[in-house]
Amino acid sequence: MKAGCGSGGWIALVLVGCAGILLSGPQLLRAEELRVAVASNFRPALEALLPLYARESGVELVPSYGSTGQLYAQIRHGAPYGVFLAADAERPRLLEEEGLAVAGSRFTYAVGQLALWSPREGLDLAGGRLLAEGGFRYLALANPSLAPYGAAARALLERRGLWEALRGRIVRGQNVAQAFQLVDSGAAELGFVAYAQVLARGGGGEPAGSLWLPPAASYPAIEQQAVALEDRSAAADFLRFLRGERVAARLREWGYRSGAGP
Repeated sequence: MKAGCGSGGWIALVLVGCAGILLSGPQLLRAEELRVAVASNFRPALEALLPLYARESGVELVPSYGSTGQLYAQIRHGAPYGVFLAADAERPRLLEEEGLAVAGSRFTYAVGQLALWSPREGLDLAGGRLLAEGGFRYLALANPSLAPYGAAARALLERRGLWEALRGRIVRGQNVAQAFQLVDSGAAELGFVAYAQVLARGGGGEPAGSLWLPPAASYPAIEQQAVALEDRSAAADFLRFLRGERVAARLREWGYRSGAGP
């Protein structure tokens, strides 16, 4: 009898094959991943979208949050992101011009709303009155050179002639998430944050504390743009999803205005 041709030989071959399938199974079944650089203000909204997109696409989004300026610097230094969700239009445009983004993929996915907020009830923030009166110790905002929400807050204060007067009371976070934490923890009595953060803290219901939404015309538009950094279908498909009607319909409940296009 020839070796390996009996039933024992076939059984051994089957066992070896099954072992190979079991060993390779996790690699075969693992979902495709897409690394996304995300401006910190959009974190609550993206986290609401993560499970929905994973179910529909089979692609697992792996987000990294930070200030737009910090994320832009990481991308320029080779960080392996596939998509960039910025809080401004400038950095995605620069990446496109520098050849670090997929040409033609850039668009405005949301327009942010600046909020002056305090967790304390009963503060008279309407019209920025408290800012002018100075009845507080510290005002938090994001670093204007790194974070578009911080830049918008500075522009508003400059237009009201308050920037120089309040500089000694301003405490800065590296991004708007840190600015929000400064206010939420009580380290600063009030601060300029993203309206989306205030709504997320309230679980989507009526926000707690004291709130003023400055008129949109009182600060530069916070036009938040997305851009693909990799020319692959996972990046293009996610941006198509983000641009879709279902996401646009929920932007207002998350504290944003609808995107304005390219």
